[in-house]
Amino acid sequence: MMNSILIANRGEIAVRVIRTARELGMRTIAIYSELDRDARHVRLADEAWFVGPAPAAESYLNQDRILEIARESGAESIHPGYGFLSENAGFARKVTDAGLIWIGPPPEAIEAMGDKITSRRNAERAGVPTVPGITEPVTTVDEVAKLAHEFGFPVAIKAAHGGGGKGLRVVRSIGELEEAFEGARREADAYFGNPEVYVEKYLEQPRHVEAQILFDTHGKGVFLGERDCSVQRRHQKLVEETPSPALNAKQRRALGKAALAAARSCGYANAGTVEFLVDRNGDFYFLEMNTRLQVEHTVTEMVTGVDLVEWQIRVAYGEKLPFDEIEPRGHAIEFRINAEDPYQNFLPTPGQVVEWQEPAGFGVRVDSWITPGTTVSQYYDNLMAKLVVWGPTREAAIARGRRALQEFQVAGVSTTIPAHLVVVDHPDFVAGTHHTKWMEEAVDLGEAPPQAAPALPEDEALVKREITVEVGGRRFEVAYWAPEATPTGQPRRKPPKLSRTGAPKASDGVVTAPMQGTIVKVHVKAGQKVEEGEPICVLEAMKMENEVKAPASGEVVDLRVEPGDTVSSGQVIAIVK
Repeated sequence: MMNSILIANRGEIAVRVIRTARELGMRTIAIYSELDRDARHVRLADEAWFVGPAPAAESYLNQDRILEIARESGAESIHPGYGFLSENAGFARKVTDAGLIWIGPPPEAIEAMGDKITSRRNAERAGVPTVPGITEPVTTVDEVAKLAHEFGFPVAIKAAHGGGGKGLRVVRSIGELEEAFEGARREADAYFGNPEVYVEKYLEQPRHVEAQILFDTHGKGVFLGERDCSVQRRHQKLVEETPSPALNAKQRRALGKAALAAARSCGYANAGTVEFLVDRNGDFYFLEMNTRLQVEHTVTEMVTGVDLVEWQIRVAYGEKLPFDEIEPRGHAIEFRINAEDPYQNFLPTPGQVVEWQEPAGFGVRVDSWITPGTTVSQYYDNLMAKLVVWGPTREAAIARGRRALQEFQVAGVSTTIPAHLVVVDHPDFVAGTHHTKWMEEAVDLGEAPPQAAPALPEDEALVKREITVEVGGRRFEVAYWAPEATPTGQPRRKPPKLSRTGAPKASDGVVTAPMQGTIVKVHVKAGQKVEEGEPICVLEAMKMENEVKAPASGEVVDLRVEPGDTVSSGQVIAIVK
């Protein structure tokens, strides 16, 4: 009997899990940070409990507090979603030790395949081809240099305990080694809590193709098809589709067989994804295994009719898989709608969403957590929604995707929608000949269209309303004061104050923060000479590191930040004269 479930996550995946769990008749329990008090997943759940302050380390990564909430709420099981604690074997073990049901693979499987180094060893023992590389972590730049000499440039320095492009640096020359090694370790530690990295040969222009597998606890495993994730920027996926236009039936069977073998090598159970790189010759190589549900699981659901979250839950509760093979039907494509500015090298754009209108129609699905007024925070991932379309053919799916993207209306923050519209019209994508570096090397987005910033009120007349608060971690409804509506239904506003001075410009030698975030490294000192384009500092926002560079050659006459400082968008970091 499936009674209650705590979702240890936020955003669209928390919404996704809550919906399926409610269809199964389960009591749903959400957790939320200070910034997520009024988030969609909080409103949808049967109960919502305060987990901690905004930083993830103090909220969605706070294992003890999450387990405390599970105990106090009477939760029977915990679903981790993806990201955060989903691939943390220690947390999975704590959940089961507490007598709760962990909706995910066994801790031993997470340790075996979640660790990228150990997973390579397991894959090799199972006879799955792997990219040339090592199966031991590297601890010094000298070690990386020796391996680069052995494999030949370029090489990839990769986080041993995570994926998604986090903690990954591609090195093409000896001069890039030290900075890449330090950056990969720092990002791996920040995102996955472990700085270990390893090195492997970097394949040029490969396809990124992954296999969706599902195992029950009785030893039965099923391959549910592959997904092509080759449209990427900064090693992070933007567009995913199934089936892959790069594989024929024979390659697809071989890929599925290899994926099931890799999973069996570690006693896997539940949903998982085995990722491969496919080279120009059509040969595939094991990349890593994600021991969790993937962001792009939606496209598999669209062509198979299998609710993967439902079967994650059923498998965790001991049910057997009732199907052997499922023949996929049609073609599905997912577009990630991120808070990023594609015209500024996909720079993260945290801020408040003013307008949000989702597309609809036959074959269109939107998984999101956004409503008008939602604030996209620098503290978390910038994924706002997933637009998923289905068609009987790839051509039909592309056409439907184009129509749905054109209908999607967002204001207040920049999004990846303009980039997606360019992708679906590009001849390479239409022909299915793109690769993992294609987006960065071959796609020209053109000039950014002029956009007027939405006007937000400074002051508004207020009337009494109601709001939810928590007492002892539980939510209650209380009164509060909110903007008064006019007869037209619009808030009664006082006119905003306008700035009389212009913002500092790069031509003035002023270096400003491109977004809100945290300074994690400073490359220069006051008084130091720098060249145009030379890095000044590294700014972390939305789980991504961004280099802030000198706008001109000269001397750093004023340096206003140090590691650990939090800066706002437009804040002056340094002045170069």
